[in-house]
Amino acid sequence: MKAKTNGTLLSAALISLSGLVLAQSQPPRPPGPGTQPPPAGQRPPPPQQGMRPAQRTQTPQTTQADMGNPLQPRFGDPLPGITTAERAAFVNGRNEFLNRENPAGGLGPIFNRDSCVACHGGPAPGGGSPINVTRFGTLTNGVFDPLTALGGSLLQERSITPQSREVVPPQALIRARRNSTPLFGLGLIEAIPDVTILAGVRTTPVDGVKGKASMVIDVTSGQARVGRFGWKAQQATLLAFSGDAYVNEMGITNRFFPTENAPNGDTAKLAAADQVADPEDTIDPANGKADIDRSADFMRLLAPPPPVTLSASAAQGRNVFNQVNCHLCHTPTMMSGDSPVAALRNKAVNLYSDLLLHDMGTLGDRIVQGDASGTEMKTPPLWGLRASAPYLHDGRAPNVDAAIRAHDGEAKGSRDRYNALTPAQKQQLLDFLNSI
Repeated sequence: MKAKTNGTLLSAALISLSGLVLAQSQPPRPPGPGTQPPPAGQRPPPPQQGMRPAQRTQTPQTTQADMGNPLQPRFGDPLPGITTAERAAFVNGRNEFLNRENPAGGLGPIFNRDSCVACHGGPAPGGGSPINVTRFGTLTNGVFDPLTALGGSLLQERSITPQSREVVPPQALIRARRNSTPLFGLGLIEAIPDVTILAGVRTTPVDGVKGKASMVIDVTSGQARVGRFGWKAQQATLLAFSGDAYVNEMGITNRFFPTENAPNGDTAKLAAADQVADPEDTIDPANGKADIDRSADFMRLLAPPPPVTLSASAAQGRNVFNQVNCHLCHTPTMMSGDSPVAALRNKAVNLYSDLLLHDMGTLGDRIVQGDASGTEMKTPPLWGLRASAPYLHDGRAPNVDAAIRAHDGEAKGSRDRYNALTPAQKQQLLDFLNSI
Protein backbone atom coordinates (compact mmCIF):
# COMPACT_ATOMS: atom_id res chain seq x y z
CA MET A 1 0.00 0.00 0.00
CA LYS A 2 1.05 3.57 -0.50
CA ALA A 3 2.38 5.21 2.66
CA LYS A 4 0.25 8.22 3.49
CA THR A 5 0.73 11.41 5.49
CA ASN A 6 -1.83 12.29 8.13
CA GLY A 7 -3.48 15.40 6.79
CA THR A 8 -7.20 14.87 7.48
CA LEU A 9 -8.75 16.47 10.54
CA LEU A 10 -11.26 14.27 12.30
CA SER A 11 -14.25 15.98 13.86
CA ALA A 12 -13.32 14.73 17.30
CA ALA A 13 -9.84 16.18 16.85
CA LEU A 14 -11.32 19.53 15.90
CA ILE A 15 -13.24 19.59 19.17
CA SER A 16 -10.02 18.75 20.98
CA LEU A 17 -8.15 21.57 19.24
CA SER A 18 -10.90 24.04 20.03
CA GLY A 19 -10.34 23.28 23.68
CA LEU A 20 -6.65 23.89 23.15
CA VAL A 21 -7.28 27.33 21.69
CA LEU A 22 -9.72 28.34 24.42
CA ALA A 23 -7.25 27.32 27.08
CA GLN A 24 -4.37 29.15 25.29
CA SER A 25 -2.17 26.23 26.21
CA GLN A 26 1.09 25.29 24.52
CA PRO A 27 1.38 22.44 22.00
CA PRO A 28 3.06 19.24 23.17
CA ARG A 29 6.78 19.60 23.60
CA PRO A 30 8.86 18.16 20.77
CA PRO A 31 11.26 15.42 21.81
CA GLY A 32 14.57 16.71 23.09
CA PRO A 33 18.01 15.42 22.19
CA GLY A 34 18.33 13.19 25.26
CA THR A 35 18.51 9.41 25.32
CA GLN A 36 15.17 8.49 26.85
CA PRO A 37 13.29 5.76 24.94
CA PRO A 38 10.13 6.74 23.05
CA PRO A 39 6.71 6.27 24.64
CA ALA A 40 5.17 2.84 24.32
CA GLY A 41 2.76 4.06 21.63
CA GLN A 42 5.73 4.88 19.39
CA ARG A 43 7.22 1.39 19.55
CA PRO A 44 6.39 -0.73 16.49
CA PRO A 45 5.84 -4.48 16.37
CA PRO A 46 8.99 -6.55 15.88
CA PRO A 47 10.36 -6.87 12.33
CA GLN A 48 8.68 -9.29 9.93
CA GLN A 49 9.63 -12.93 10.11
CA GLY A 50 11.22 -14.62 7.10
CA MET A 51 12.94 -11.47 5.83
CA ARG A 52 16.41 -10.26 6.66
CA PRO A 53 16.73 -7.31 9.06
CA ALA A 54 18.00 -4.02 7.70
CA GLN A 55 21.77 -3.57 7.90
CA ARG A 56 21.81 0.10 8.71
CA THR A 57 25.20 1.78 8.90
CA GLN A 58 26.46 5.34 9.24
CA THR A 59 29.82 6.77 8.24
CA PRO A 60 30.84 9.72 10.45
CA GLN A 61 31.43 12.75 8.25
CA THR A 62 31.11 15.76 10.54
CA THR A 63 34.22 17.30 12.07
CA GLN A 64 34.64 20.14 14.54
CA ALA A 65 35.39 22.43 11.61
CA ASP A 66 31.83 21.82 10.40
CA MET A 67 30.35 23.13 13.63
CA GLY A 68 30.80 26.80 12.83
CA ASN A 69 32.09 29.88 14.57
CA PRO A 70 29.49 31.85 16.60
CA LEU A 71 31.30 35.07 15.66
CA GLN A 72 30.91 34.29 11.94
CA PRO A 73 27.60 32.44 11.54
CA ARG A 74 27.08 30.46 8.35
CA PHE A 75 24.31 28.51 6.71
CA GLY A 76 24.24 25.04 8.22
CA ASP A 77 25.60 25.95 11.65
CA PRO A 78 24.00 24.63 14.85
CA LEU A 79 21.87 26.92 16.96
CA PRO A 80 23.92 29.23 19.16
CA GLY A 81 23.71 28.48 22.86
CA ILE A 82 23.01 24.75 22.69
CA THR A 83 24.42 22.46 25.39
CA THR A 84 27.22 19.95 24.97
CA ALA A 85 24.68 17.10 24.79
CA GLU A 86 22.64 18.97 22.20
CA ARG A 87 25.78 19.67 20.20
CA ALA A 88 26.55 15.94 20.18
CA ALA A 89 22.97 15.26 19.02
CA PHE A 90 23.46 17.80 16.23
CA VAL A 91 26.67 16.08 15.08
CA ASN A 92 25.07 12.64 15.16
CA GLY A 93 22.03 13.95 13.33
CA ARG A 94 24.16 15.69 10.73
CA ASN A 95 26.04 12.47 10.06
CA GLU A 96 22.74 10.65 9.52
CA PHE A 97 21.54 13.49 7.28
CA LEU A 98 24.67 13.07 5.12
CA ASN A 99 24.49 9.27 5.13
CA ARG A 100 23.77 7.50 1.83
CA GLU A 101 21.24 4.70 2.10
CA ASN A 102 21.59 1.36 0.31
CA PRO A 103 19.25 -1.58 -0.38
CA ALA A 104 20.74 -3.67 2.44
CA GLY A 105 19.72 -0.93 4.85
CA GLY A 106 16.21 -0.68 3.44
CA LEU A 107 16.55 1.80 0.55
CA GLY A 108 13.60 1.43 -1.81
CA PRO A 109 12.36 -0.65 -3.50
CA ILE A 110 11.14 2.68 -4.91
CA PHE A 111 12.53 6.02 -3.83
CA ASN A 112 13.47 9.51 -4.98
CA ARG A 113 16.97 10.00 -3.56
CA ASP A 114 19.30 7.95 -1.34
CA SER A 115 20.09 10.57 1.29
CA CYS A 116 18.57 13.61 2.97
CA VAL A 117 21.38 15.87 1.80
CA ALA A 118 20.81 14.90 -1.84
CA CYS A 119 17.74 17.17 -1.87
CA HIS A 120 18.70 19.46 1.02
CA GLY A 121 22.31 20.41 0.40
CA GLY A 122 22.59 23.99 -0.77
CA PRO A 123 24.30 26.18 0.25
CA ALA A 124 25.06 23.77 3.15
CA PRO A 125 23.57 20.55 4.55
CA GLY A 126 20.04 21.41 5.59
CA GLY A 127 19.44 23.75 2.67
CA GLY A 128 17.31 23.33 -0.43
CA SER A 129 18.11 22.40 -4.02
CA PRO A 130 16.72 22.63 -7.56
CA ILE A 131 15.53 19.01 -7.24
CA ASN A 132 11.79 18.55 -7.67
CA VAL A 133 9.54 15.62 -6.89
CA THR A 134 6.35 14.77 -8.77
CA ARG A 135 2.81 14.62 -7.42
CA PHE A 136 -0.09 13.35 -9.50
CA GLY A 137 -3.79 12.65 -9.39
CA THR A 138 -6.99 13.14 -11.34
CA LEU A 139 -10.50 14.50 -11.01
CA THR A 140 -13.39 12.09 -10.51
CA ASN A 141 -16.79 13.77 -10.73
CA GLY A 142 -15.05 17.06 -10.01
CA VAL A 143 -13.36 15.75 -6.87
CA PHE A 144 -9.60 15.29 -6.60
CA ASP A 145 -8.51 11.65 -6.58
CA PRO A 146 -4.88 11.03 -5.48
CA LEU A 147 -4.91 7.64 -7.29
CA THR A 148 -3.59 5.95 -4.17
CA ALA A 149 -4.24 2.49 -5.62
CA LEU A 150 -1.90 3.38 -8.49
CA GLY A 151 0.88 4.78 -6.32
CA GLY A 152 -0.29 8.38 -5.91
CA SER A 153 -0.08 11.06 -5.10
CA LEU A 154 3.74 11.02 -4.76
CA LEU A 155 5.85 9.47 -7.50
CA GLN A 156 9.00 7.65 -6.47
CA GLU A 157 11.05 8.02 -9.65
CA ARG A 158 13.91 5.62 -8.80
CA SER A 159 14.03 1.93 -7.93
CA ILE A 160 16.51 -0.71 -6.80
CA THR A 161 15.49 -3.03 -9.68
CA PRO A 162 14.29 -2.23 -13.20
CA GLN A 163 11.21 -4.38 -12.62
CA SER A 164 10.03 -2.29 -9.65
CA ARG A 165 10.19 1.08 -11.38
CA GLU A 166 7.23 3.40 -10.78
CA VAL A 167 5.78 5.71 -13.45
CA VAL A 168 3.06 8.33 -13.61
CA PRO A 169 0.00 6.31 -14.63
CA PRO A 170 -1.97 7.35 -17.73
CA GLN A 171 -5.02 7.95 -15.53
CA ALA A 172 -3.23 10.93 -13.95
CA LEU A 173 -4.67 14.06 -15.52
CA ILE A 174 -3.01 16.28 -12.93
CA ARG A 175 0.75 16.44 -12.50
CA ALA A 176 2.64 18.85 -10.29
CA ARG A 177 6.25 19.42 -9.36
CA ARG A 178 7.42 20.35 -5.86
CA ASN A 179 10.76 21.89 -5.07
CA SER A 180 12.97 20.86 -2.14
CA THR A 181 12.81 23.53 0.57
CA PRO A 182 15.50 24.71 3.02
CA LEU A 183 15.36 23.37 6.58
CA PHE A 184 17.29 26.13 8.35
CA GLY A 185 15.65 27.24 11.59
CA LEU A 186 12.93 24.58 11.57
CA GLY A 187 13.39 23.91 15.29
CA LEU A 188 12.30 27.47 16.00
CA ILE A 189 9.28 27.06 13.71
CA GLU A 190 8.37 23.80 15.45
CA ALA A 191 8.45 25.63 18.78
CA ILE A 192 5.89 28.26 17.72
CA PRO A 193 2.69 27.50 19.67
CA ASP A 194 -0.35 26.41 17.67
CA VAL A 195 -2.37 29.27 19.14
CA THR A 196 0.11 31.80 17.75
CA ILE A 197 -0.37 30.48 14.22
CA LEU A 198 -4.15 30.29 14.62
CA ALA A 199 -4.20 33.93 15.73
CA GLY A 200 -3.08 34.91 12.21
CA VAL A 201 -6.26 33.59 10.58
CA ARG A 202 -8.48 36.49 9.55
CA THR A 203 -12.27 36.14 9.73
CA THR A 204 -12.57 39.22 7.53
CA PRO A 205 -10.12 39.41 4.62
CA VAL A 206 -7.67 42.31 4.48
CA ASP A 207 -6.71 43.24 0.92
CA GLY A 208 -8.18 39.87 -0.10
CA VAL A 209 -5.93 37.96 2.33
CA LYS A 210 -7.52 35.63 4.85
CA GLY A 211 -5.49 32.47 5.46
CA LYS A 212 -6.41 29.07 6.85
CA ALA A 213 -4.62 26.78 9.27
CA SER A 214 -3.80 23.27 8.08
CA MET A 215 -5.14 21.00 10.78
CA VAL A 216 -3.50 17.58 11.03
CA ILE A 217 -3.37 14.62 13.36
CA ASP A 218 0.28 14.41 14.37
CA VAL A 219 1.33 10.81 13.79
CA THR A 220 3.91 10.95 16.59
CA SER A 221 1.44 11.94 19.32
CA GLY A 222 -2.03 11.26 17.90
CA GLN A 223 -3.01 14.82 18.80
CA ALA A 224 -4.66 17.50 16.70
CA ARG A 225 -2.06 20.07 15.71
CA VAL A 226 -1.47 22.95 13.34
CA GLY A 227 0.59 21.76 10.39
CA ARG A 228 3.60 23.88 9.43
CA PHE A 229 6.06 21.73 7.44
CA GLY A 230 5.79 20.95 3.73
CA TRP A 231 4.27 22.93 0.85
CA LYS A 232 0.77 22.06 2.07
CA ALA A 233 1.69 22.34 5.80
CA GLN A 234 1.01 18.61 6.01
CA GLN A 235 3.15 17.86 9.07
CA ALA A 236 3.21 19.50 12.49
CA THR A 237 6.40 18.10 14.08
CA LEU A 238 9.91 17.46 12.85
CA LEU A 239 9.80 13.82 13.91
CA ALA A 240 6.71 13.25 11.76
CA PHE A 241 8.32 15.26 8.95
CA SER A 242 11.42 13.06 9.21
CA GLY A 243 9.50 9.77 9.30
CA ASP A 244 7.40 10.84 6.32
CA ALA A 245 10.50 11.74 4.28
CA TYR A 246 12.29 8.50 5.14
CA VAL A 247 9.49 6.27 3.84
CA ASN A 248 8.26 8.41 0.95
CA GLU A 249 11.54 9.84 -0.35
CA MET A 250 13.98 7.02 0.49
CA GLY A 251 11.74 4.00 1.04
CA ILE A 252 12.92 3.50 4.62
CA THR A 253 10.04 2.24 6.76
CA ASN A 254 9.97 3.28 10.40
CA ARG A 255 7.82 3.11 13.52
CA PHE A 256 5.46 5.85 12.34
CA PHE A 257 5.30 4.82 8.70
CA PRO A 258 5.85 1.02 8.72
CA THR A 259 4.32 0.23 5.31
CA GLU A 260 6.38 0.11 2.12
CA ASN A 261 5.29 1.92 -1.02
CA ALA A 262 4.32 -0.59 -3.73
CA PRO A 263 5.33 0.43 -7.28
CA ASN A 264 2.15 1.91 -8.74
CA GLY A 265 0.30 -0.06 -6.06
CA ASP A 266 1.52 -3.44 -7.39
CA THR A 267 2.12 -5.59 -4.31
CA ALA A 268 3.56 -8.44 -6.42
CA LYS A 269 6.34 -6.16 -7.67
CA LEU A 270 6.91 -5.00 -4.11
CA ALA A 271 7.19 -8.58 -2.83
CA ALA A 272 9.66 -9.49 -5.57
CA ALA A 273 11.96 -6.54 -4.89
CA ASP A 274 11.70 -6.04 -1.13
CA GLN A 275 13.81 -8.48 0.88
CA VAL A 276 14.31 -6.39 4.03
CA ALA A 277 12.01 -6.72 7.04
CA ASP A 278 9.86 -3.77 8.06
CA PRO A 279 10.26 -1.51 9.90
CA GLU A 280 13.73 -0.93 8.50
CA ASP A 281 14.68 2.00 10.73
CA THR A 282 14.46 0.72 14.29
CA ILE A 283 15.33 2.16 17.68
CA ASP A 284 18.87 1.67 18.93
CA PRO A 285 18.48 0.31 22.47
CA ALA A 286 21.77 1.96 23.45
CA ASN A 287 20.38 5.47 23.08
CA GLY A 288 16.64 5.11 22.47
CA LYS A 289 16.80 6.64 19.01
CA ALA A 290 16.27 5.57 15.43
CA ASP A 291 17.66 7.36 12.40
CA ILE A 292 14.47 9.38 11.98
CA ASP A 293 15.06 10.72 15.50
CA ARG A 294 18.65 11.65 14.67
CA SER A 295 17.60 13.48 11.51
CA ALA A 296 14.90 15.28 13.48
CA ASP A 297 17.55 16.32 16.03
CA PHE A 298 19.67 17.79 13.24
CA MET A 299 16.77 19.78 11.82
CA ARG A 300 15.62 20.91 15.26
CA LEU A 301 19.07 22.17 16.24
CA LEU A 302 19.89 23.74 12.87
CA ALA A 303 20.33 27.51 13.14
CA PRO A 304 18.20 29.89 11.07
CA PRO A 305 19.85 31.64 8.12
CA PRO A 306 22.60 33.99 9.27
CA PRO A 307 21.56 37.65 9.41
CA VAL A 308 22.76 40.21 6.90
CA THR A 309 23.33 43.88 7.66
CA LEU A 310 20.86 45.89 5.62
CA SER A 311 22.25 48.29 3.04
CA ALA A 312 20.58 51.68 2.65
CA SER A 313 18.63 50.32 -0.32
CA ALA A 314 17.54 47.20 1.59
CA ALA A 315 16.47 49.29 4.59
CA GLN A 316 14.22 51.32 2.31
CA GLY A 317 13.02 48.08 0.75
CA ARG A 318 11.66 47.01 4.13
CA ASN A 319 9.26 49.97 3.94
CA VAL A 320 8.26 48.97 0.41
CA PHE A 321 7.63 45.41 1.68
CA ASN A 322 4.98 46.77 4.02
CA GLN A 323 3.59 49.27 1.52
CA VAL A 324 2.70 46.57 -0.99
CA ASN A 325 1.25 44.38 1.82
CA CYS A 326 3.72 41.51 1.56
CA HIS A 327 3.55 41.33 5.35
CA LEU A 328 -0.09 40.20 5.29
CA CYS A 329 1.09 36.66 4.46
CA HIS A 330 4.81 36.90 5.13
CA THR A 331 4.57 37.77 8.83
CA PRO A 332 8.03 39.07 9.79
CA THR A 333 8.26 37.65 13.31
CA MET A 334 6.51 35.16 15.57
CA MET A 335 7.56 34.06 19.04
CA SER A 336 8.43 30.50 19.95
CA GLY A 337 6.96 29.06 23.13
CA ASP A 338 8.14 26.43 25.55
CA SER A 339 10.69 23.82 24.47
CA PRO A 340 12.94 21.28 26.16
CA VAL A 341 15.77 22.98 24.24
CA ALA A 342 16.59 26.28 25.98
CA ALA A 343 18.04 27.72 22.75
CA LEU A 344 14.57 27.38 21.17
CA ARG A 345 12.52 28.63 24.12
CA ASN A 346 10.70 32.00 23.91
CA LYS A 347 12.72 33.30 20.98
CA ALA A 348 11.89 35.76 18.23
CA VAL A 349 11.48 33.73 15.03
CA ASN A 350 12.12 36.05 12.08
CA LEU A 351 10.75 33.66 9.47
CA TYR A 352 8.61 35.99 7.32
CA SER A 353 5.69 33.57 7.08
CA ASP A 354 2.33 33.14 8.78
CA LEU A 355 2.56 29.35 8.22
CA LEU A 356 -1.02 29.42 6.95
CA LEU A 357 -2.60 28.10 3.77
CA HIS A 358 -3.68 30.71 1.22
CA ASP A 359 -5.67 30.42 -1.97
CA MET A 360 -3.07 31.19 -4.62
CA GLY A 361 -5.37 30.92 -7.63
CA THR A 362 -3.49 29.86 -10.75
CA LEU A 363 -0.30 29.48 -8.72
CA GLY A 364 -1.73 26.47 -6.85
CA ASP A 365 -0.56 23.01 -7.83
CA ARG A 366 -4.05 21.41 -8.13
CA ILE A 367 -3.07 18.71 -5.62
CA VAL A 368 -5.45 18.29 -2.68
CA GLN A 369 -3.59 17.24 0.44
CA GLY A 370 -5.15 17.17 3.87
CA ASP A 371 -6.92 20.47 4.56
CA ALA A 372 -5.23 22.15 1.59
CA SER A 373 -7.28 22.46 -1.59
CA GLY A 374 -5.76 22.35 -5.05
CA THR A 375 -5.28 26.12 -5.08
CA GLU A 376 -4.04 26.49 -1.50
CA MET A 377 -0.35 26.55 -0.57
CA LYS A 378 1.46 27.34 2.67
CA THR A 379 3.23 30.69 2.88
CA PRO A 380 6.92 29.79 2.53
CA PRO A 381 9.31 31.48 4.98
CA LEU A 382 11.46 34.13 3.33
CA TRP A 383 14.47 34.00 5.64
CA GLY A 384 17.52 32.85 3.69
CA LEU A 385 15.78 33.66 0.40
CA ARG A 386 19.09 34.74 -1.11
CA ALA A 387 20.32 31.13 -1.01
CA SER A 388 17.23 29.17 -2.02
CA ALA A 389 16.79 29.65 -5.79
CA PRO A 390 14.88 28.53 -7.79
CA TYR A 391 11.65 29.86 -6.34
CA LEU A 392 7.97 28.93 -5.89
CA HIS A 393 6.65 25.47 -5.14
CA ASP A 394 7.72 24.03 -8.49
CA GLY A 395 10.92 26.01 -8.96
CA ARG A 396 9.51 27.77 -12.02
CA ALA A 397 10.88 31.19 -11.02
CA PRO A 398 14.64 31.65 -11.57
CA ASN A 399 14.73 34.81 -9.46
CA VAL A 400 12.71 36.68 -6.84
CA ASP A 401 11.29 39.18 -9.32
CA ALA A 402 9.78 36.36 -11.41
CA ALA A 403 8.40 34.73 -8.27
CA ILE A 404 6.56 37.89 -7.20
CA ARG A 405 5.14 38.40 -10.69
CA ALA A 406 3.70 34.87 -10.64
CA HIS A 407 1.69 35.47 -7.45
CA ASP A 408 -2.07 35.15 -7.79
CA GLY A 409 -5.19 34.53 -5.73
CA GLU A 410 -4.99 36.13 -2.30
CA ALA A 411 -1.62 37.62 -3.27
CA LYS A 412 -2.66 39.30 -6.51
CA GLY A 413 -3.18 42.67 -4.78
CA SER A 414 0.43 42.69 -3.61
CA ARG A 415 1.57 41.47 -7.02
CA ASP A 416 -0.24 44.29 -8.80
CA ARG A 417 1.22 46.89 -6.43
CA TYR A 418 4.68 45.44 -7.03
CA ASN A 419 4.20 45.68 -10.77
CA ALA A 420 3.23 49.35 -10.33
CA LEU A 421 6.43 50.24 -8.42
CA THR A 422 9.18 52.27 -10.01
CA PRO A 423 12.33 50.38 -11.02
CA ALA A 424 14.16 51.92 -8.07
CA GLN A 425 11.48 50.79 -5.61
CA LYS A 426 11.49 47.28 -7.04
CA GLN A 427 15.25 47.09 -6.60
CA GLN A 428 14.95 48.30 -3.00
CA LEU A 429 12.41 45.58 -2.24
CA LEU A 430 14.53 42.91 -3.92
CA ASP A 431 17.58 44.08 -1.98
CA PHE A 432 15.60 43.71 1.24
CA LEU A 433 14.26 40.27 0.38
CA ASN A 434 17.76 39.10 -0.43
CA SER A 435 18.97 40.33 2.97
CA ILE A 436 16.44 38.52 5.16
